[in-house]
Amino acid sequence: MSERIWPSGAATAIGSMPGDDPVEAAAVVFGELPDFPHLPELPARGVGADMLGRTAALLVDLAVEVVPSGYRVASRPGHEHRRAIDLLRWDLDAVQEAREKAGVTPPVFKVQLAGPWTLGAGIELSRGHRVLTDRGALRDFTSSLLDGLVEHVAEVQARTGAPVVVQFDEPSLPAVLAGDLSTPSGYGNVSAVPAPEARQLLTTVIDGARRITGQPVILHCCAEKPPLGLLREAGADALAFDLIALDGASAAFLDEIGEVWDGGATLFLGAVPTTSPASPLSLKDVGEPAFRLADRLGFNRSVLAERAVPTPACGLAGTTPEWMRRALSMTRDLGKAFVEPPEGW
Repeated sequence: MSERIWPSGAATAIGSMPGDDPVEAAAVVFGELPDFPHLPELPARGVGADMLGRTAALLVDLAVEVVPSGYRVASRPGHEHRRAIDLLRWDLDAVQEAREKAGVTPPVFKVQLAGPWTLGAGIELSRGHRVLTDRGALRDFTSSLLDGLVEHVAEVQARTGAPVVVQFDEPSLPAVLAGDLSTPSGYGNVSAVPAPEARQLLTTVIDGARRITGQPVILHCCAEKPPLGLLREAGADALAFDLIALDGASAAFLDEIGEVWDGGATLFLGAVPTTSPASPLSLKDVGEPAFRLADRLGFNRSVLAERAVPTPACGLAGTTPEWMRRALSMTRDLGKAFVEPPEGW
């Protein structure tokens, strides 16, 4: 399934935002990104509000706790796990309030979760090893995540009235593939995961999310050189990455991007900087890389309206509230420019 549900010219954001007020964050999202709002993530609130913590809050019959090295599997839900669940519930309350105040139902609504490899890399088993080092445990986590996603999607749909699109975040995937993750001792690395094995597990969660939502599934990787070919081969309907990855890109990487578009999938292009730039940026400044990409690959520029969605380069948690609003506004305007490029572009 690669048919888009979002309107042509829609824009969205990756997920995280600055601050600790979910009501304000949701209001900003519905105000700046009315055609493709998302569930805001506010990691500044601490434990349970970050990507791993809020994803763990969805797990069924599995719980995590916080230890000095990070998150670890717990025998039963404790304070940190319950806090993550409460934070997610407050976020959903805020989204519902924002939608009701906006007075309209969005065409689509996006939620974000850590993908299975990032989840397995970031959570430890009881003996300190990463979950992904135990393939049985990793399968259990993946199954639990999909079970929790059923209830989560149903609740989001009830609160927003909109179809739900799932985005899996896989920032750790390149390190998983390269064998760059450290062992508990810190003196060695976890063995690299073969690409076919990584692809198979991604296919499992993509197919599962698609069955749950009936909508396209997005895979996001903010690494410098995301493994787009592998992500597409896993069956993703849309791939999200930072346009800065094009700087010095090899011909092979550009071919991967072209194959994504040739295959009918959508690219979520991280075009707007996540922090305030040293000198002012115009809309043309942030939009030109996307138009150059279409030209370079030999596509008609209409491909941007048909199979591209602009986003900020990555999450906005580390920026100021002022730039966050500006970045989202510029992203929205870039979506319109994809459909009707201003004169001189």
